[in-house]
Amino acid sequence: MAVRIGIAGLGFMGVTHFRAYKLIRGARVEAVATRDPRKLQGDWRSVGGNLPTPIGGVEDLSGIRRYNNLDDLFADKDLDMIDICLPSYLHAEAAIKALEHGKHVFVEKPIALNIEDADRMIETAKRMKRFLMVGQVLRFFPEFALIKRMQQEGKYGRIRGAFFKRVITRPTWGDWFSDPQKSGGAVIDLHIHDSDFVQYLFGMPKAVFSRGLIGENGDVEYIFTHYIFDDADLCVSAESGMIAMPGLTFEHGYAVYFERATVRFDSLWGNPPLLFTSDGKKKQVKVAQKDAFVEELSYAVKCVSKGVEPEIISGEAARNSLLICLKEKESVLTGKLVEVSS
Repeated sequence: MAVRIGIAGLGFMGVTHFRAYKLIRGARVEAVATRDPRKLQGDWRSVGGNLPTPIGGVEDLSGIRRYNNLDDLFADKDLDMIDICLPSYLHAEAAIKALEHGKHVFVEKPIALNIEDADRMIETAKRMKRFLMVGQVLRFFPEFALIKRMQQEGKYGRIRGAFFKRVITRPTWGDWFSDPQKSGGAVIDLHIHDSDFVQYLFGMPKAVFSRGLIGENGDVEYIFTHYIFDDADLCVSAESGMIAMPGLTFEHGYAVYFERATVRFDSLWGNPPLLFTSDGKKKQVKVAQKDAFVEELSYAVKCVSKGVEPEIISGEAARNSLLICLKEKESVLTGKLVEVSS
C-alpha cells in the first residue's frame, strides 16, 4: 500500500520533491498546500532556485487535493506523511502541528533556526509516536555517499584529513531568504550541509574554531571552520558562503585523505571524483547516477511504510548539525574556539 503524502509549500524544494515522488515506488502525493492561487492551479513558472535541478513549468494537479492553508492539509485524514517545504522560520510550528495531527513528518533542512524549537519538534514526535525526518540531502549525493562507503569498508584505512567546500552566488529569489532571521543566513541554510556531513562521518566535534565575513545585514555570509575532535591527528575543515560572483551559481566539493588513498571532487569539473592510491595510480570513480532527492525521499517513504527508525535522516542528527552551525557562528562573532556539546 502506498504511503500517502501531502506537500506543504510549492517553492523550489516543494516542486523538487513533488517530481521526485513520481519516481518512487510506494509513494503517492495526494495533496498539496500553498497560499499562491496560481501554484494551486499547477502554474509553477514563477518557481526558482540556485541548483541546476529542473524547476518551474506547468503541472497537471487533477486528482490531487489542493488546500490554501496548512491546517486543512494537516487535518486531511487520508494522509500518512506531510512533507514540509516551507521557509525555514516556519518549519518548527508546521512540523509540530502536523505531528500532533498524527502524521509522520519530513521537513526540509534546517530542522529549525534554534535548538529550542528543534527539541520541541523531537519531543512532539516521540510523544505522538511518529517519525520526524529532516532533509539533509547531502548524505544521499552519490559523490558524497562514496566517502561514507569508503570509510565503512576500510580498504584504504582511516580518514586522516578532510576539506569540504560549498559556495554560491548571493540568491536573488525568495523574499524571505535574504532575511537571516527567517532563513538562518548562509551558515544555517547553506553551510549546514557540510557540517552535517562532517557529523555523519566523524560524529560530534569537541569544539569548533571559525573565521568569517560579516555582511551588510550583520550576519555571517562566508565561513571557514576547523572542527576539533578528540583524535588530535584528525584534521577536518570546511568553507561555505554566498560570496561567489554571478557566473558561479553553485559549487561544492571535497578533498578527503585516507591513510592509503586521496579522493577529490569538485562539481565544477563535471566529472566523477578522482581517486589517488598509494601505488601511484589515479582513476575516476564511477558513481551511480542517482538523483539524491529521489534517494532521500525513497528512504523516508521506506521508513514510514516499514515502520523502521529513520537513522540517516533523524531529527536528532539534524538537531545536532544545527547545534554545530550555531557554535560556528558564535566562534566567528567572538573570535574564539567554542566547545560543542550534544
